[in-house]
Amino acid sequence: MRINKEKTLLDPNKFLVIAHRGASVNAPEHTMAAYRLAREMEADYLEVDLQLSKDGVLVAIHDLTVDRTTNGSGIVTEMTLSELKQLDAGSWFNKKFPDMAKEEFVGQEIPTLQEIIDEFGESVNYYIETKKPEKNEGIEDELLDLLNENNLLDESLPEGKVVIQSFSEESLLRMRSLHPTIPLIQLERDPVLGPEAKKRLEEIREYAVGVGTYFEKIDEEFVKIARDIGLLVHLYTVNTAEVAEKWKEAGANGIFTDNISGTLPHLK
Repeated sequence: MRINKEKTLLDPNKFLVIAHRGASVNAPEHTMAAYRLAREMEADYLEVDLQLSKDGVLVAIHDLTVDRTTNGSGIVTEMTLSELKQLDAGSWFNKKFPDMAKEEFVGQEIPTLQEIIDEFGESVNYYIETKKPEKNEGIEDELLDLLNENNLLDESLPEGKVVIQSFSEESLLRMRSLHPTIPLIQLERDPVLGPEAKKRLEEIREYAVGVGTYFEKIDEEFVKIARDIGLLVHLYTVNTAEVAEKWKEAGANGIFTDNISGTLPHLK
């Protein structure tokens, strides 16, 4: 896929600040409070990790279980939306980070993707991850249906209004078969470096516009090879201005950050 629209949010000359799970240093991750704060801080994208509830509703949560970020326990895909909505997804943050605690965080819910879109519409850009698609069968179809219903894939919008990422190549290829132009990012836990890097990155270039990976697992040569091939490079999770500036100078195209206020002002 090539970035060729006149109106694109994925300009290779831009450096993007992607709100990792929302403004997750300042508010409980993947809650409306975190997303609202990320918009206020003017992040370029809201990152949304998606899974399916037992009854097939797209919900924003990172872990396969609700244990870490709610007052409940259980596997997300084995719980109905009604069961998920009964959980408190914010109080844990106040207990873990008392210096950042706010009364409004108590009782925050696990949001559905539809609720997020209802709140923000076209006023933000969405960077969506299909989490563990092998455990969330059909998530690609559900996601594209919902995006189409909300006109977020309309050709009148800038390219990159919605970006889809996944660690699963199979999920991205499924997405590509369903929608030939939506921008895809291949996440790589263990990126190939050295002589074999170019081969792997060329494979990714066949279906994706970019690669996302952990900044401590790559070197500047990896970024150069990816950029020369025509791939965007987005790095996670960068929480200091010093590290962000280093990779911007090295040619990376953006960062995922929990710490928007600590990185974004130094990059714009």
